[in-house]
Amino acid sequence: MNNIRNFCIIAHIDHGKSTLADRLLEQTKTVCGKDLQDQVLDDMDLERERGITIKSHAIQMQYFHEGKEYVLNLIDTPGHVDFSYEVSRSIAACEGALLIVDASQGIQAQTISNLYMAIDNNLEIIPVINKVDLDSAKPEEVEDQIVDLLGCKREEIIRASGKTGIGVDDILEAIVKRVPAPKGDPDAPLQALIFDSVFNPFRGIIAYFKIINGTLKKDDFVKFVSTDKEYHADEIGVLKLTMSPREQLSAGNVGYIISGIKTSKEVRVGDTITHVDTPCSKAIEGFQEVKPMVFAGVYPIVNEDFENLRSSLEKLQLNDASLTFQPESSIALGFGFRCGFLGLLHMEIVQERLSREYNMEVITTVPNVSYKVYDKKGTMTEVHNPAGMPDPTVIDHIEEPYIRASIITVTDYIGPIMTLCLGKRGELVKQDYISGNRIELTFDLPLGEIVIDFYDKLKSISKGYASFDYHIHDFRNSKLVKLDILLNGEPVDALSTLTHFDNAATFGRRMCEKLKELIPRQQFEIAIQAAIGAKIIARETIKAVRKDVTAKCYGGDVSRKRKLLEKQKAGKKRMKQIGSVEVPQKAFLAVLKLD
Repeated sequence: MNNIRNFCIIAHIDHGKSTLADRLLEQTKTVCGKDLQDQVLDDMDLERERGITIKSHAIQMQYFHEGKEYVLNLIDTPGHVDFSYEVSRSIAACEGALLIVDASQGIQAQTISNLYMAIDNNLEIIPVINKVDLDSAKPEEVEDQIVDLLGCKREEIIRASGKTGIGVDDILEAIVKRVPAPKGDPDAPLQALIFDSVFNPFRGIIAYFKIINGTLKKDDFVKFVSTDKEYHADEIGVLKLTMSPREQLSAGNVGYIISGIKTSKEVRVGDTITHVDTPCSKAIEGFQEVKPMVFAGVYPIVNEDFENLRSSLEKLQLNDASLTFQPESSIALGFGFRCGFLGLLHMEIVQERLSREYNMEVITTVPNVSYKVYDKKGTMTEVHNPAGMPDPTVIDHIEEPYIRASIITVTDYIGPIMTLCLGKRGELVKQDYISGNRIELTFDLPLGEIVIDFYDKLKSISKGYASFDYHIHDFRNSKLVKLDILLNGEPVDALSTLTHFDNAATFGRRMCEKLKELIPRQQFEIAIQAAIGAKIIARETIKAVRKDVTAKCYGGDVSRKRKLLEKQKAGKKRMKQIGSVEVPQKAFLAVLKLD
């Protein structure tokens, strides 16, 4: 056990984690020859196309140092704020972390947030400055920032380059010397923490775990503590580039277990595996329950696909524990699910994965957040969906979630960023100069305002130099109204939103204008209206497609023309009563990109 090292890589998005992981795998000869490609650990096409890590990936390496063989278990983690739950799970399975900072960009918001998570779990931090080979690199300046942040010595910081391989040997040596070996008793009752799982159509569900105490052998009879289900360990092993079976694994090791589990509800991330005969006295402290930030309805395009969508979401949830869902129905879209996501990128990725991995084409409704609605008797209900809003006459007040956001930027962009945050009903809490011309702004912002396009706007006004991280802070009293969209007087529940009273009129007007462009013309006139309760606040009309019925009248009496037009008008009116308006998928998506 003294020769095992478990460590993860944490950094802000695009600071070169996956490239540096490639060099570590190459240096330890874990991956060579034709398997060696860029971003070895990013095995989803989606990750490669977008150049981001979505899932944390575990892999085992062998490393010889001073005549001894060490087993290094590496977990590569995502850097985007929407996937911070993946990072928290990886950190729970490790004793050390490589903190990677880009030499040209310096410390960013997500770096700090992941670092605090690692420090809370008592991980040994090894600071690494990556991309030192770039012309724009400022290693001395970035070293100052790291020393200020961590309080470490300058000589403890390793300078490296994932592209050229500089400093990779120093990193491996530092892992062996500085990261502590896992503590645990191989002879105690078995205690293993599940930190990830994946669905395999041939083998059932494969759970990835880290053994804290005890030893697990092939064919052992084990049980999962929280579900109390018992299984035979048909195959256990370690995670190389592919799965590599072993006869037994003991404390400190990271591995996988296949036990023919078919239903996804039986495996929970954060659960404990133990022996049936000699169970452990208590389960391991797992992870905090994940709290979804953004809610949206996900509906199959064809109603018959409802059950297929349910099983696809269950399989996806195994691999992505931060996704939550429950059934709901809508008048406009039929049966579907109300899903909870950690953010908009997460929502986009889930939609993309459903389409690619499970061949499910879905419609997603306007995303919104959860509100606390208090009625006049003082009882509180949580509302995730505008359709679930009680009647305005019984509502006493509504509270909406506020976040505490940390934005790190250079001083040149303070003005535009302040304007953006204040325009989103934000309040400046404090501003701190970190080092040189870098500043950290702390804002309290309503979560509902940043859900849709805040992150994109922040990136564009700061030319990509501002980084953003947030956590839920509290709920505050707010003047919110439900904005309905009516087509020919019929409300379309999938387009309803909850919005602040001050923004309702402009938002309603913009929505009507957008829908006028997107809904195709019919044989009858379509009225698009935005309404708050019974009050119409905006209206647009889509003109009917008309035939020129007076074309055959050349000259002659005007009353003949009028008679034909009246006849046409009566026909259009009849058509309008029985006609229905189809809202295209584009219209639901356009609401997200109104600006």
